[in-house]
Parts: sequence; C-alpha cells; structure tokens
Amino acid sequence: MLIVMDKDATPAQIEAVVAKIQGLGYVAQPIPGGERVAIGILRNPGPVDPALFLDMPGVIQAIPVSKPYKLVSREMKRADTLITFPNGLTIGRGHFVLIAGPCAVESETQALTIAHAVKAAGAQFFRGGAYKPRTSPYSYQGLGEPGLKILAKVRQETGLLIVTEAVDTDSLKLVAEYADVVQIGARNMQNFSLLRQAGQVGKPVLLKRGLYATLQEWLMAAEYLMAEGNSQVILCERGIRGIGEHARNLLDLATIPAVRRESHLPILVDPSHAAGRRDLVAPLARAAVAAGCDGLMVEVHHEPEKALSDGAQSLYPEQFAALTRDLATLKPGGWA
Repeated sequence: MLIVMDKDATPAQIEAVVAKIQGLGYVAQPIPGGERVAIGILRNPGPVDPALFLDMPGVIQAIPVSKPYKLVSREMKRADTLITFPNGLTIGRGHFVLIAGPCAVESETQALTIAHAVKAAGAQFFRGGAYKPRTSPYSYQGLGEPGLKILAKVRQETGLLIVTEAVDTDSLKLVAEYADVVQIGARNMQNFSLLRQAGQVGKPVLLKRGLYATLQEWLMAAEYLMAEGNSQVILCERGIRGIGEHARNLLDLATIPAVRRESHLPILVDPSHAAGRRDLVAPLARAAVAAGCDGLMVEVHHEPEKALSDGAQSLYPEQFAALTRDLATLKPGGWA
C-alpha cells in the first residue's frame, strides 16, 4: 500500500504515519516526491486496511499496490527515477547515456587506449570487467583488484565514470570501493544474497536481465536492491536465450516500453551481448534507441582479434564512433 500525504503535511504528521506502520509490524519506506511525500508499506503478508490511515492528519490517500514488486513499481512512484552523479551526469528521465569499453580489462595500455577512443566518440562511462564470470573455468577470469586499479586510472586520466561487475560478495566490497556503478551480471540476477548486499553499498547498481528471466523476475530482483535502501537502480536488457543461431541472444525490445509501463527505473540496453557478433551490434543499438531506452552499453576493443573475452562482438573504435554519429540523428538533443 502507498500512503500519500498532503503537500502541507508536517514532519510530525509524516512521522506519525511511519510510526503507525511500524507499530503494525510492517516496514515504512518514505518516498519523497515533487510536491508531496508518499510512504510505502512493505513486508505486509496480506492486504492492509486503508481505513487505518485515512483518518490520520495529513493523509489524503491510501492506494493499494497490486504488483508483487512494490518499490520498483510505477504504482508506488509515478515519476521516473533520475540518477545523478557527482560530476553532473544523469541517467533516466530523458537523459541518454553511452557506456563503452572492453568486455574485460587486460592491461593498463589496453584500457587507456580504448578509454580515450570511446570518450572522443561521446561515451561518458567506461565499462570493463576486472572480475569475469565465465562459462568455462579455463577462460580468462579477469585481473581482480589490479584491474580495478587500472579502472581507477582510466577515470583519473579521462574523466569517464566506471561501470564494472561484482561477481560475489567478496568482489562486491572492492568493486564498490573503486567503481561509480556496480554491475550485477545476468548470471547473478537471482543471486539474492549478493543483491541484498549490493543494495547496501551506497552506489548505483546496474542490474542485467538474466538469461531466462521474465520481466516480473527481473523486476523482483531489482526489488531486492531497493528493499535494502538503494533507490539508484538501473535496469539493463542484454538479450535472453533464443532458439536461433543467427545471434548470441534474443534482444527483447518489447521489454523497453514494458518496463516503462511497469516501473519508474531507467532502462539501458546492451546490444553487444544480444548480438554476439560485431555486424549486428549497430543495428540492434539503433533499434534500442528508437524503442526508447535510456542508454546503451557497448563493447569496444582496439584489437578485438586479440581480446581475451568477447572479441567477436566488440566494435572497433572507429565503428563505435560511426555508431554514435548515427545515434545523433535519433537523439538530436544529445545525451546526458
């Protein structure tokens, strides 16, 4: 349930509602809005009687929330979430962002070479994995903390903000220390203990859709993050397993308007993992932008034939630059 306060409600009246919710054994989650405060009721095992709150001073509405995900739901929060970074960059509510970089950090030279190229093309965030969850235990697993230190140097030299993945609770602590955005990858979308801890690190979290996840399962995973107090959640569609061999995954473009209908959270698209091959990345990226996503996450490598991870789907820097020029025709207002 969502308790909507009058725009002139006093702090004491708001606190009285919070206390009433907590007294019933539930969790109260204040949600500041543009003109008024709303208070979400969480962890209630069944319906809550609106009459318990409607006669309280300062309360104007008690709205049942029908979705199993509460904090993520647009029923709970009508306005789109806007995530703002200390340097002024924003994600959501019409602010389009470009995240680009290699699948994995391989060396300082590799990372800085790519970072300078993608920044020149218009990217504002640099992606690169210091930890890599791979299908094969014999595949490149990433540099670990030395890779995170390389990413910190990328930020220092280029000004690009850093997006990188945490693969378990141990790596999460280090990633949160170095990164501007903590990524939870597709394989960990339903790693609920990791999600709970990621919701507590105080950094924006980019949550990729699982390989077989439905929209509801994906949004419920985001609910785990928000239930721990983190309102800075970014969804990322990266394709789900399909039945064809023409692409690595099936990019679900319908999920973009579906997320907009169901949730207030921003949604990005990763066309690289959906495509699995270089020639499909740009068409899928353009389609995602046309469908209304809030940004793209694109893999770029200056020597993809030598890449230790996902070289086949990585654009050359000049291809990424050409893509950003094409996107400018779809986003005439620019990004960020």
